[in-house]
Amino acid sequence: MMTNPSRRHFLTVCSTAGLSSTLLPGVLWARLQDSGRRQVTLEMLEGALAVADIELADGDKQRLLSELNNQPNELRTVAIEDSVAPPMYFSPLVPGTRLDRTPGPVHMSEVPAVRRPTRLEDVAFWPLLHLAELIRTRQVTSTELTQMYLARLHRFDPLLNFVVTFTEPLALAQAAEADREIAAGRYRGPLHGIPWGCKDIIAVPGYKTTWGSSAYRDQHLEIEATVVKLLREAGAVLLAKLATGELAMGDTWFAGRTRNPWNPTQGTSGSSAGPASATAAGCVAFAIGSETSGSILTPSTVAGATGVRPTFGRVSRFGAMTLSWSIDRLGPICRFVEDCAIVLQAIAKPDDNDFSVIDLPLKWDARTDVRKLRVGYVAAGFAEASRLPEWRANEASVFAELKDLGVVPEPFDLPELPTNAALDILMAEVGASFDAALRAGRLAHLPPGRAYMFKTAGLKSGVDYVQAQRVRTIVMRRFAEVVSKYDVYLAPSTLATPEFQRSLKESAAAALQEPPAGGSTSPRIAPPPAGPTVSHFLTANICGYPAVSVPNGFTEEGTPTSVLFVGGLYKEPAMLALAKAYQDRAAWYKREPNLV
Repeated sequence: MMTNPSRRHFLTVCSTAGLSSTLLPGVLWARLQDSGRRQVTLEMLEGALAVADIELADGDKQRLLSELNNQPNELRTVAIEDSVAPPMYFSPLVPGTRLDRTPGPVHMSEVPAVRRPTRLEDVAFWPLLHLAELIRTRQVTSTELTQMYLARLHRFDPLLNFVVTFTEPLALAQAAEADREIAAGRYRGPLHGIPWGCKDIIAVPGYKTTWGSSAYRDQHLEIEATVVKLLREAGAVLLAKLATGELAMGDTWFAGRTRNPWNPTQGTSGSSAGPASATAAGCVAFAIGSETSGSILTPSTVAGATGVRPTFGRVSRFGAMTLSWSIDRLGPICRFVEDCAIVLQAIAKPDDNDFSVIDLPLKWDARTDVRKLRVGYVAAGFAEASRLPEWRANEASVFAELKDLGVVPEPFDLPELPTNAALDILMAEVGASFDAALRAGRLAHLPPGRAYMFKTAGLKSGVDYVQAQRVRTIVMRRFAEVVSKYDVYLAPSTLATPEFQRSLKESAAAALQEPPAGGSTSPRIAPPPAGPTVSHFLTANICGYPAVSVPNGFTEEGTPTSVLFVGGLYKEPAMLALAKAYQDRAAWYKREPNLV
């Protein structure tokens, strides 16, 4: 540890070298922002030094104050486009991790003979493979399927508020092209001609990408996100840009709250609310969402969808809004586990833009014998006394179904880990992502709680950020020591807490209200207090592990519950195989929301 005299010497050297203006930018920026001043005062400097735990003599303070107010900060003079990532790429791998790099075939489930129903809308909730078989056998054209789903989107959007922008001209053109190719015998695979929707933080040329915020509601990003490109190449048909909570936080955007198809007086929770709501309502065949801290898994639970958060580094984020370069992930939200496997197969490919993505085959095999998998469960999480009785009962039924499949999970517990320290990474990266917008006053409309978060993100120093990354390394290694012995394990949903459910009910009154001019001021759902369930969720997330949320029943009020299947790093096929086996047996997918 640096002694106080050594610190003073280091600071003096930095000052002499002209580096003083960047020494404490975050802390001082926060003070300047709050005061509305353009010059750093001695009081501000002393407060910043106290936060940074640095002692200076009075003479050194005056020298540093002069440097700060008379030398420009070069960081603030360089224009940085939103698509520019730092040249540091997080990897979830730890020593001893083994990756299967051998190529192999993909094995889908056998598809039964399907027949077009008299009323085409009856296929709205069908699995992807069944829809694909209708198209492949030319019983249905992609154009017909596209028009059917577009009609449902238009019909139910006033109720559920899940569409930001319809991409109808693009959809009809893509569907017509798919029909021409299939008629000519050029069938691309199970996504050819299948309609889908993407979260509106994902860029599509020719259409607005609003990030759910009134500050960006007219933003056009004329780039094609990698996931959009890959799905286009697979022949999928894009119907709409679907609602995201403002700046990928919560379920409320500039046009109000996205609602739960099972109970439209409730919101859909996390920021992938639009993709989850539209998919669960049978208004798209599948969707792409994003997750930083629960934004795929949580809305999938609330809406009764099946959502996959892939391993960090599976799917390129190029063309998607950034909250955290080392945590953000894109993944599929579907109605069936195998649908997620099909979509993930198409988008899990490297590109020349997101260097965190590795080239690793995703060998989906629907024939996997799940009895041969090593399966565990987070014992303390499922035993947590405060969790809701209905959820506990539904979780017990999951274990009973698995036992009938010949799978008996082994209990394990996680050591206490300094997870909260590693969460400083998220705050620092969020602050960096929106630093320019905050300084320019573009985010002045944000409600107080969210504005506070963006402003205080700058209080962390560069040293704190690096130390937090080192703590993350410790967490990753200790976590891997426990969970690496399993191919897949079960964990409870964070939604199974009384606090989270109470916050859902408290926000019910706002679900059907229009926001005031300038954007929504409705509160975000407060996270539940720390405990085994939440601790595991945060740890698996910052360590980059994949998970899939699968419906496992309903509450007395008729809203879905879920359970998480968590895989090893880059072991999504095993995770999805067990989740599919459970889902097929439990058959909760047969229930559909009543939207009449």
